[in-house]
Amino acid sequence: MSFTELNSVEHYIIHQVSGVNLNADNIATPKSSYGTQWVYQSAEELNRGVNEVLVEVELTAALLRLNPEIKQRPELADEVIYKLRAILISVNQIGLVKANEEFFKWLSGDKTMPFGENNRHVPVRLLDFDDLTNNRYVVTNQFRIHHRETKIPDVVLLINGIPAAVGEAKTPIRPSVSWLDGAHEIHTVYENAVPQLFVPNILSFATEGKELFYGAIRCPLEFWAPWRLESEQGDLAKQLGLAEIGKELTDLLSPVRLLDILQNFSLFTTNKKKQRSKVIPRFQQYEGANKIVQRVIEGQIKKGLIWHFQGSGKSLLMVFAAQKLRKATELKSPTVIVLVDRTDLDTQISGTFNAADVPNVESTDSIKELQTMLERDTRKIIISMIHKFRDAKPNMNLRDNIIVLVDEAHRTQEGDLGRQMRAALPNAFLFGLTGTPVNKADKNTFWAFGAEEDQGGYLSRYTFHDSIRDEATLPLHFEPRLVDVHVDKEAIDQAFAVFKESAALNDEEADALNQKSAKMAAFLKSPERVAKIVTDIATHFKEKVAPQGFKAMIVTPDRYACVLYKEELDKHFPTEASRVVISTTANDDYEFKQKWAVDKSAQEKIVDEFNDAQSDLKFIIVTAKLLTGFDAPILQTLYLDKSIKDHTLLQAICRTNRLYPQKSFGRIVDYFGVFDDAAKALEFDEESVKQVITNLSALKEKLPEAMRDALAHFPNVDRTLEGFEGLEVAQNTINSNEKKDAFALDFKYLAKLWESLSPDNILDLYNQDYKWLAQVYESVKPASNNIGKLLWLTLGAQTTQLIHDHVHVGEVHQLEEFVLDADVIEDIFNNSDPKKIKALEKMLVQRFSKHAGNPTFKKLSERLEELRDKAEKGLISSIEFIKELCKIAKETVQAEKEQEEALQDKTPQAALTELFLELKTEQTPAVVERIVTDIDAIVRVVRFPGWQQSTQGEREVQQSLRKALLKYKLHKDQVLFDRAYGYIKEYY
Repeated sequence: MSFTELNSVEHYIIHQVSGVNLNADNIATPKSSYGTQWVYQSAEELNRGVNEVLVEVELTAALLRLNPEIKQRPELADEVIYKLRAILISVNQIGLVKANEEFFKWLSGDKTMPFGENNRHVPVRLLDFDDLTNNRYVVTNQFRIHHRETKIPDVVLLINGIPAAVGEAKTPIRPSVSWLDGAHEIHTVYENAVPQLFVPNILSFATEGKELFYGAIRCPLEFWAPWRLESEQGDLAKQLGLAEIGKELTDLLSPVRLLDILQNFSLFTTNKKKQRSKVIPRFQQYEGANKIVQRVIEGQIKKGLIWHFQGSGKSLLMVFAAQKLRKATELKSPTVIVLVDRTDLDTQISGTFNAADVPNVESTDSIKELQTMLERDTRKIIISMIHKFRDAKPNMNLRDNIIVLVDEAHRTQEGDLGRQMRAALPNAFLFGLTGTPVNKADKNTFWAFGAEEDQGGYLSRYTFHDSIRDEATLPLHFEPRLVDVHVDKEAIDQAFAVFKESAALNDEEADALNQKSAKMAAFLKSPERVAKIVTDIATHFKEKVAPQGFKAMIVTPDRYACVLYKEELDKHFPTEASRVVISTTANDDYEFKQKWAVDKSAQEKIVDEFNDAQSDLKFIIVTAKLLTGFDAPILQTLYLDKSIKDHTLLQAICRTNRLYPQKSFGRIVDYFGVFDDAAKALEFDEESVKQVITNLSALKEKLPEAMRDALAHFPNVDRTLEGFEGLEVAQNTINSNEKKDAFALDFKYLAKLWESLSPDNILDLYNQDYKWLAQVYESVKPASNNIGKLLWLTLGAQTTQLIHDHVHVGEVHQLEEFVLDADVIEDIFNNSDPKKIKALEKMLVQRFSKHAGNPTFKKLSERLEELRDKAEKGLISSIEFIKELCKIAKETVQAEKEQEEALQDKTPQAALTELFLELKTEQTPAVVERIVTDIDAIVRVVRFPGWQQSTQGEREVQQSLRKALLKYKLHKDQVLFDRAYGYIKEYY
């Protein structure tokens, strides 16, 4: 028996969560009704039709079980189910996220119906969160569901008949197929083809038996996350293989976990473009927030220090923790105070809370207001700034259900704010959160937040390496530049010693420092030096940053340097390509203030413009602003020309590590010499932090070996041989899926190195070989409908440019033209020239790729793949191979001919007529032609070019179709509406 997607991964998932082994011949299905265990039922055993999302028999039973009013009057269950069905149907009009949000209100028990005495509204419970054994948990596989088309997700988990989670399994033995292929199927195929299935969805997951990733509806694949378990050593385990995946699966999909995520860790947020999205927690946010909540409920230890690396989602962790604390009935309506230390952080944290529509959130603008709120015993989430505690009175509030979450806790040592907080709120819980590790020398921070009971002083830690491994943040690369413009660091260090802590300088303090060190300021801002650096930045940006579609930040020594850099940069780029973000003071010249002052709202607009990939703004120039609490995923490169240290240094460089499509690392270009000794610059006790930065020189050392590994797949291949013949030889060397995938794995690594180093001169030594490898890679890449997303990556901008340049081995895609018709096929069959057979194979793959999505060609493509597989394994003779190949080719020619004829015949009206005749029932009016003519006339009026890609266009066409169907009393036939709309989308 071979290992397949079905028997080795899908059946493993079922076995892991329910105990049922579908690989065994006699399956004993456990029939226990309730408990907190999943019970397996085959899709056939579920009491539902193929068009039904809910198992209504189960749901009705749950409504009767959990709602006394419905139990007394069972017919009321139908009213609830009618409402739920309406939300499922509405997904086509309002979109999946809004439909999911509406359904979540029902799942969470937030919806009421007039079922009480005298029509009093009472909450309706679909699920029991208090006693989990009152729910029924069913896992099934091959769950057939039909909407516009029929889809069959691998695994579906239902709670009380409601599909709560959907999973896709992929083969564990094909290196190029990964969890990403499963996630792609859920996100791109299922969510669009059968969106109703995902209206009640808590989460979806995908695995190939090596890694497990999960995500919320409409979550882009780069934001899907792994689930982790703590090992016995207290760190996060990450081991491959079914046994480990099984543990992670069992934990993530346990009813207690799924219902906790539903109730306490699901947010719906709005971005600046008013787009709604759903957010569920990454593992570290879930684990960190729950540790805070657990500690508060236990009530024994009054503090905790949480270190989660910069960029790994600390703001959301605070939202989840605050939300769950407020909902915890044991805490009797607690007050949660979120303290931040800077205005920009205040904006970010407040923005996160407000965008997520968290109820009962207050922001305070004054110390007096904060103190008044506490004295009045306000029971809400209060966001305030740390310095507002500076003048707090002792014993301001003695309650023990006040929880204080302090962001960037290590800065609270200044003025000993930790002690003042403890004095003002003697019985409160104090939790410090930080994105940078706390130096053990920082005794105040450990005194205020670190509990002795916690190993290493931390309640929860999520290190740099954890976040890189889990793809929560990106690796950081740095480039030391222009040694001749570097600073005499001993001199600068002596100048900086004047100030107690250079790390926390604001704009004005930096100016003052430079005045104290006039010689240094003169050197740093000398026109010659600035011009030299800006010229280098311009070249670097145009070659390495702009082609990838990313943006950059420039950090200069002080506010006046920002202006110098801006003026110089305008010589290389249009004026609108850069903006200076600094603060001005009352002592500044009027002209300086007029020209450069940026208030809070102007700063927000600049940040929004910077985050817009289409805008002209490419650079932000700063000295102290936006180095913390600034979240711009499009920012990839930071040009650093300022001495910053410790926490501020780590926070500044981590502006570049946020996830963004096609971004594989953050880059710091160092003009100051900050990283000449990276370990010294990052002097913390945690060893791992010293490895935060990868020096490009280390990457250069890895290049020769990576090139050797990639070329090793082509022993004895003459790489000077050009054109079709040269490519043919290379392709024949890697002529099986296993060999192609192994080559793809090595080339992927090489391509990442290449993109990181480009356009470094070292690449000139390897240019020809890399061009050759890149073309071979592109030529053997699988057709897009059969793609392993992880290995067969999209080539980076630098590599693509390389392929498009003049190439010695001949362009990959300029293969000789191959006409496919009956005579050619006959000729190949009678004269089996290996080259022609290979060319025929290639041509078929191209044709199938062109018709991706058409079921006829998909089947032919699968037959070809099967045939090639058999040939590779030696299961058929070469004559049988040629015979079957020619048969597939003939059927392909015939299918293309039929498709062409059908397209010529099928006007939009003919297509709609055909549809109405197919779906016609006794109730359908006889005048089908009149219905079709009406629809055609109305749709032609409201449509416009590209309407299918526009929300407004889709809405107008849908409304027009409803009106036309209403005229003939067909507006309630949802199947007819969906099919007709599908045809209109295709033919109009």
